[in-house]
Amino acid sequence: MTLAPPVRRTPNLRLIAPAAGAGFVVFWSSGFIGAGWGTRYTSAFDLLAWRFLVAGLLGAVILGFRRPRLTRRDLVIQVAMAVLTQFVYLGAIFTGIDHGITAGATALIGSLQPLLIATVAGPLLGERVSRRQWLGLVIGLGGVALVVADDLSAGHGSLLLFLIPLLGLLGLVAGTCLDRRAKPAVGSLDAICIQSMVSAVLFVTLAASTHQLTVPQQPGFYGAVLWLVLLATGGGWGLYLVNLKLSGATRVSGLLYLVPPTTMLLAYFVLDESIGVLALVGMLVCAVAVLLITLRTWRNLDG
Repeated sequence: MTLAPPVRRTPNLRLIAPAAGAGFVVFWSSGFIGAGWGTRYTSAFDLLAWRFLVAGLLGAVILGFRRPRLTRRDLVIQVAMAVLTQFVYLGAIFTGIDHGITAGATALIGSLQPLLIATVAGPLLGERVSRRQWLGLVIGLGGVALVVADDLSAGHGSLLLFLIPLLGLLGLVAGTCLDRRAKPAVGSLDAICIQSMVSAVLFVTLAASTHQLTVPQQPGFYGAVLWLVLLATGGGWGLYLVNLKLSGATRVSGLLYLVPPTTMLLAYFVLDESIGVLALVGMLVCAVAVLLITLRTWRNLDG
């Protein structure tokens, strides 16, 4: 009597994709909280230098154990991704927050990415954007506007100041398109490690050259650094790369509409900030938008 070979069970992507999307939203939102927390103690460049110094050292240790086979093309792509999505995007976002733009307003600017991605996803990436998805993108933009309406009307900073995080957004869009078009063979964990090491060199050099590299004495600063390394870099960026592979640029960008309301919820618990009725309405609108953009994708991922 012969025994039947064991049945290999493949992961149910229909369940993994929504879970990865939800985790991405929470961890990505934590980056704005960490930026507001850490820049209370020092400058944006100093905070980013410490963040990636720690993340880069951890990345070097992980790569030392894993010893992945990397081609020259792999390294070039990951270096370019680090420059665009870490150095340009995070450098601009943290600088804006450091100069008085609130986390909610910064998250609003970042949430414009879905519209920018959608305009290039078709001709550049070969990803079709349906009418339903366009409707979701527009609705989501309206929901985000509701969430941060009070913040914007308060007039934090000047108009030129808001161009700083917008510049960072363009870096994130360019990096997202590069990842989807180049389709790098590097795994998500290895990509995070390489990009963290490259970013450490860039931000430490920038902070040192501008005389902003310090050794803060406040314990809260190092709490913010660990928050950013574990939650924002490991969780947020890691799940961003995972979602890109699972769902594509348009769908994962649509999840960014949930970042501003989620940031407000986190700020309520971590920074003792209040949430208004208008923000609650905006959260519901954002949820509807994300469903329009991503629901069919998740259904099609059933493995």
